[in-house]
Amino acid sequence: MTRGARKAGVKRIRIYDLRHSHASLLISRFGAQSNLVAERLWHEKIQTTLSTYSHLYPNQNRNLADQLNGLVEETEEGDEDNAGKA
Repeated sequence: MTRGARKAGVKRIRIYDLRHSHASLLISRFGAQSNLVAERLWHEKIQTTLSTYSHLYPNQNRNLADQLNGLVEETEEGDEDNAGKA
């Protein structure tokens, strides 16, 4: 790890920190579900994942709400298009 960090010109971090960064990236950037993150980290219980990374999930609630709003808008537009054909 030290040799690789030196070669890449980045600060050396502990393996644990790399693992934590990986999980944080999966959740905050890719919206990974907590059960998938728990599986990748080999957490025996999903509660471990949720208690450690729950602070990253509020953004996911906003993303989910936006997706649902988009679905409703698409449905309403489809209803308007179909009403004109009837």
